[in-house]
Amino acid sequence: MRKIFHLAIREYKASVKTKGFIIGLIVAPIFMGGSMIAFALLRDRVDTTDKTLAVLDRTGRMAAALVEAAQERNAKEIRDPQTGKKTKPAYFIETVEPDSVKADAQRLALSDKVREGRYHAFMEIGPDAVHPAQNPETSRINYYAKNATMDDLRRWISWPVNDHLRKLRLADAGIEGSKVQDLFYWVNVDGLGLVTVDEGTGGIQDARRATEAEAIFVPIIMVMFMFLMIMMNVPGMLQAVMEEKTQCIAEVLLGSVTPFEFMMGKLLSGVAVSLTSAAVYVCCGTLAARQMGYHAYIPFHVLPWFLAYMLLGIVLFGSMAAALGAACSEPKDSQTLTFPCIVPVIFPMFIYFPVLKEPLSRFATVTSLIPPFTPVLMVVRMATPEHIPAWQPAAGLVGMVVFTVLSVWAGGRIFRVAILMQGTPPKLSNILRWVASG
Repeated sequence: MRKIFHLAIREYKASVKTKGFIIGLIVAPIFMGGSMIAFALLRDRVDTTDKTLAVLDRTGRMAAALVEAAQERNAKEIRDPQTGKKTKPAYFIETVEPDSVKADAQRLALSDKVREGRYHAFMEIGPDAVHPAQNPETSRINYYAKNATMDDLRRWISWPVNDHLRKLRLADAGIEGSKVQDLFYWVNVDGLGLVTVDEGTGGIQDARRATEAEAIFVPIIMVMFMFLMIMMNVPGMLQAVMEEKTQCIAEVLLGSVTPFEFMMGKLLSGVAVSLTSAAVYVCCGTLAARQMGYHAYIPFHVLPWFLAYMLLGIVLFGSMAAALGAACSEPKDSQTLTFPCIVPVIFPMFIYFPVLKEPLSRFATVTSLIPPFTPVLMVVRMATPEHIPAWQPAAGLVGMVVFTVLSVWAGGRIFRVAILMQGTPPKLSNILRWVASG
């Protein structure tokens, strides 16, 4: 054990003292959460260029209301009330007389004007839009633009269109809109948690409002964090072992330690590096969350499980990477084996969202108890507001311990045979034979 710890300390110091480790510690979370950081920084940076929408109103009853709605929006919503600075683009509605004879030619002409930049888009309201049950084909409302799917003007115009359609239908039914104002009032269904009892006072506590941050963002951050910790060590472990083998450094070290001690020293150094990184991220993340007022969303009850699963995951996948690295005799071999080595780490990233959505489903339960997938999927389940039965994290931990021990045992047998072997390709048949024969 003394030799293992000496080797682990040597490897740990060699890793954390490099500039690459410090840079990676800073850059890795930026790359992982870059899109969210960019969204937060750029959410207020919108294009304020005015946009003109041409309207072909084949009902003859809609265009005036849309013009009025756009004028009201431009007067009240596009400027900051305190600074007067323009924060949103103004929308202008231009009515175009429909051509019922050459409708296709008119659509083409308007499309050309959109391409030229004279219009931002144009919209065609079908003649039966007010009463669509009469003829669904002629009741369609079509919006034509260069990128209609992501168009903010299309999203905004939907409310004025449907609001005025409801008023027209009431008028046609002989009902005065002012007498049924509540008909247009939208009532949100607020999401709340469950009512609880205060353990200290015994009083009933009101349910807390459910938020997207608690239900979605916290579990996703935990998933990305776990993935980052494992990926920062596993591919590097394979490359490092392969380089020490090809550069004959392993031959020198094996004069003082056994192959198993060599492999365990590298695994323990990887665990120590991960603990260092995790400590930095957890402390900085907690301080940042408290500073921004989000400390209530930090799942402190999950952190001990997170650390346990992370350490077992690093040892599990690290032993696989070290064994495969020992089987490589040249760089192209390591490039070939890197992807198979990280597949068990990547696969949970493809299925974590269904698990996040239904953490108590049979699919979520079964997949989270499969040892290679347990670190990511069990953590994401525990980070959701749902209460996961206590036996499942415990069973997952036991499964991980057993599977990790088997992986270290098998990896040690491969490592012992392959670390000094040159010229033998790392075929699956050879690797299985080394596991069997040792």
